Amino acid sequence: MIKDPFARLGLDREVLTVSQLNGRARVLLEDVFTNIWVEGEISNLARPASGHVYFTLKDSGAQVRCALFRQNAARVRQALKDGLAVKVRGKVSLFEGRGDYQLILDTVEPAGDGALRLAFDALKEKLSAEGLFSAERKVPLPAHPRRIGIISSPTGAVIRDIISVFRRRAPQVQLTLIPTAVQGREAVSQIVRALKLADARGFDALILARGGGSLEDLWCFNEEAVARAVDACVTPIVSAVGHETDVSISDFVADVRAPTPSAAAELLAPDASDLVRQVESLHRRLVMRMRNRLMHDRLRLEGMARRLRHPGERLRQQAQRLDDLDMRLRRAFERSLNTRRERLIRLETRLAGQHPGRQLAMLRQRLDSLAERLPRAMREGLKARRLQLQSQVQTLQVVSPLATLGRGYSILLDERGQAIRDAAQTRTGQRLTARLGEGQLQVRVEDNHLTPVTLSLLD
Repeated sequence: MIKDPFARLGLDREVLTVSQLNGRARVLLEDVFTNIWVEGEISNLARPASGHVYFTLKDSGAQVRCALFRQNAARVRQALKDGLAVKVRGKVSLFEGRGDYQLILDTVEPAGDGALRLAFDALKEKLSAEGLFSAERKVPLPAHPRRIGIISSPTGAVIRDIISVFRRRAPQVQLTLIPTAVQGREAVSQIVRALKLADARGFDALILARGGGSLEDLWCFNEEAVARAVDACVTPIVSAVGHETDVSISDFVADVRAPTPSAAAELLAPDASDLVRQVESLHRRLVMRMRNRLMHDRLRLEGMARRLRHPGERLRQQAQRLDDLDMRLRRAFERSLNTRRERLIRLETRLAGQHPGRQLAMLRQRLDSLAERLPRAMREGLKARRLQLQSQVQTLQVVSPLATLGRGYSILLDERGQAIRDAAQTRTGQRLTARLGEGQLQVRVEDNHLTPVTLSLLD
């Protein structure tokens, strides 16, 4: 990694333009992150007419834009689509036109073991929390074993390689094969049964071995039942599953993990000469350091070569910018077209609502409704007034003096037609009119009894 990238780019108090900043940032990213692998899920896939492919690579927490140019896209056999899990290789770069951080890809491969990898990590975390991987549970290997049990397939190169190592390094050791399937549905139960049998036979050590293969091929050694069976063994176990780069759950639970079955045999059949081993160890360290130094120098050389801008790089930048502008123009045109279409629909709706024919139809409908309601309202009004008149007539008949006269009473009226309410209003010999329920009578006052009358008690 570059310790001081700003010093390398020659930045002190220089004031940069945006284009200069993006250009130098791109050079820095491409110099540091080159030929890297990234795994994720494809989304927002776009294929412009230029033949280039653009998409977003994302996982559950982040995303990054990717560009796959035409010449590299033609070599991709997998049909790319949104939602596809892939592994991509390329370099980190910067699209100077927008200042977007992106990956320039040269390889895209499907990521088929994602679900198995999640299950592997989940079981590994669970068993680790229970302490099955702790160093305190590990049993040291015997220095000079005499009887060794080998749990593996009876066919294949694995058992032959182990026997060959023991013949060459420790022919005195007794080897016993406990055959079992190492792949398929029955492998888990057979491996668990073989571990229990071998642990009960009193071997000095056990070798659990299988050759290399894909993650699916090695999956029986990642099952929880096999891991717990390995942990339950009292006999020291060396796990040698797959090649050097293959790692299984059994490797973590076993007392010792060997990178290959042959290496497991060498652990239990060490060479008598410590000096040879030390020389070989020093030789491996020297080779590794030389490789590291060569790799470091190669990376420096590649970085210097990348800083020499090839014209094709500039053309790719411009092609990407052209594709970006083309997509933006198409999106803007579609948005404008949709906006105008929606406005036209709204205007047509308003025009249809204000059309004179529609207004006339509404007024004609209202007039017909009023014409129907008018006779009905008149009939109902007459009926209501007739009922009101009948009620008032009945009330008037109840309080009318004619009703009282009809019951046998009469009203006395003087010459002026005034009702006589008191005898003092009359005089003797006065003529009055008696109004009856039916007709009237002319009467004369004989005595209004206003003059005191002396009554004889003797009469």
